[in-house]
This record gives sequence, structure tokens and C-alpha cells, in this order.
Amino acid sequence: MEHYIDEEKITCFEHLLIEDEKCAATRDKYVRDVRKLLAYVGESGRITKEIMIAYKQYLVERYAVATVNGILASVNSFLKKMNWYDCVVKSLKVQREAFRSRNRELTREEYYRLLEAARARGNERIYLVMETICATGIRVSELPFITAESLCTGRARVSLKGKTRTVILSQTLCRKLKQYIKERKIQKGSIFVTKNGQPLDRSNIFREMKSLCEEAGVDREKVFPHNLRHLFACTYYQKEKDISHLADLLGHSSVDTTRIYLVKSSEEQEQQMECLGLVI
Repeated sequence: MEHYIDEEKITCFEHLLIEDEKCAATRDKYVRDVRKLLAYVGESGRITKEIMIAYKQYLVERYAVATVNGILASVNSFLKKMNWYDCVVKSLKVQREAFRSRNRELTREEYYRLLEAARARGNERIYLVMETICATGIRVSELPFITAESLCTGRARVSLKGKTRTVILSQTLCRKLKQYIKERKIQKGSIFVTKNGQPLDRSNIFREMKSLCEEAGVDREKVFPHNLRHLFACTYYQKEKDISHLADLLGHSSVDTTRIYLVKSSEEQEQQMECLGLVI
């Protein structure tokens, strides 16, 4: 069966995403990915199952597996909204790695060096941003929910994507953040804001963290906000060995998602296998 894609249908798709209460970042990605499909099929806008299979192969030849699956998720969402189920294609199957690469893992020592570099620069804001993410395990998108009001109770209410959970703020972290907002005369709302009073976004934080790499002596590939969340997860699990509670703290709906954070490095796996004593 043939279908036809055009800008009018993409606009309709965007409105449907708004009705589904998808966040702005998600809507932008989905629409951007569907426009890539439109560029691929050209002016005809013709869509068939055969064309979608060919498009999937086109993506495979140009992008990493995770990127391909991300684009296909967006495109399949569009196809389903248009009721073009006959054109939906399967995502690529990926076997989960038994170990993670240490080259992308931020260690506790490297985290400390990043903090010291921020302190040496006198950049208290990014210093406390990194500490807050790493001490709570929140996503960078959840940072605006760390408010002046939340410091009074040591609890922050995070509401994103239709889910609400409570994030615990330790007494030590609260003391530091209270001093920070006192110095900056922040009385309510988000703690970490720009000069215009708007909450810091992912790009602000990403850029400031990357700028510390050279001074801290840390590989730039390891430095991004999500690795701070990862460090929290690993550190918590090593101490408590409670994956169910960790899943709750991270806001994961499934423990299977949490397990991804706890995969050992290849070096750790090798060490454990050597200790089995099965090679004489």
C-alpha cells in the first residue's frame, strides 16, 4: 500500500505529539527525524513498506545502531499516528554488552578533579551543579526542580513525562545550597539559573563541564552530565547492594534499566574471571 508524506502531515504529527503531552525536546527530535525521512523520499513523498526497509538500510550504512533505532522510533511513531501500520519497520536488535568501556567511565578521582578545577576558576555554580547531580543521581533535565523551597524540607518533587517522584537532598548538600542562594539572593524557584533568571539548560551545563577538562586532566569524552548520574548509581550500589531501591532513586520504571548502569568494566570482568581458577 502507498502513502504520501508532506509538511502538512508532519505539522499534524507535531500537534498530535503536543496532545500526547510530549515534552518540547522529544517533539523536536521526532519532527526532525521525520523530516529526514521526507528528505530521503524526495518530492514524491511516496512511502511504502519497501521504501521504509530501504530507508532503514540507508540509516544502518551511515549511523551507529543506537542512532538508527532512535530515528526509527520517531519515524514509526509518525507512521502509527497516520495509521500507516503496514509501513512500520522493526528496530535493530542489539545484544547488551556484558561489560562497559572504562574509556567512557568517569571515576570518582576524575570527578573530584573536575570539582577542583571549577573551584580554582571560582565557578561555584557549575561546581554545585556537578555536586548536586552526582549526590542525588538526578537527570540533568530534572535540575530545575531543585528549588529554594526544596531546601527547607530536604526533598525535591520532580515531575517529568507524566511521572512524579521525590528526590532526597542530603543535609550536607542542603547546607551548601542554602549558602549559595543566600549569597545570590535567590529566595524562590530554581537554584541554578542564568543571568536572566532562566533555569540552566543541558547545553549550558554541558559546555561549562567540557571547559574544565584540560585543567582537570580528564578526557573530554568522559565529561557530560549523565556520567555524574552514572557515578552516583555505581557508588550507591557498591555500598548498599540494593538494586530495587536504586531504581526508585533514579526514577526507573524497570530494574532492567538500572542494571545497565551497573555493568562492570572489561578490566573488572577479566579480574573476576582470573579468580575463578579454571585455567590450571
